[in-house]
Amino acid sequence: MVVDEVIGLLRARGWRVATAESCTGGRLAAAFTAAAGASEYFMGGVVAYDNAVKVGVLGVEPETLAAHGAVSRQVAEQMAAGVRRVMGVDFAVATTGIAGPGGGSVEKPVGTVWVAVASPNGTTAEVFHFAGTRAEIMSAATEAAIGMLRDALGSGSTNGAV
Repeated sequence: MVVDEVIGLLRARGWRVATAESCTGGRLAAAFTAAAGASEYFMGGVVAYDNAVKVGVLGVEPETLAAHGAVSRQVAEQMAAGVRRVMGVDFAVATTGIAGPGGGSVEKPVGTVWVAVASPNGTTAEVFHFAGTRAEIMSAATEAAIGMLRDALGSGSTNGAV
């Protein structure tokens, strides 16, 4: 399982991670805390379902939300960078998207999910387009986020920075 690989990398390197979630509703945090000893590598998470939480807790800029919407590269990146800063961790992963069944548009259909990873080397984001039920989209987004984090950990270096 990819999450076991990620946990192994975090433990081996002494790195800590935090999550900022919208469309995954806490599934990322649950994946990281399912293993015993999670406090070694998992600092905490924020389920920022409402934009007010994205702004007030994670530091997403209101202008970014107004210009790009909650489901955007910019918001995902600000969510990841914000939770990394707030939690004081090496790595952070964020999700924002449309799990459905409603809420989609022509530009951003149901299943559109942005995932961002913030690391000592900067913040990256990727868009995914999933199909299926709400639960299937949430699960796929969680798996994609864990996969992106694994990739970042494989090339990550804290260089003494947190």
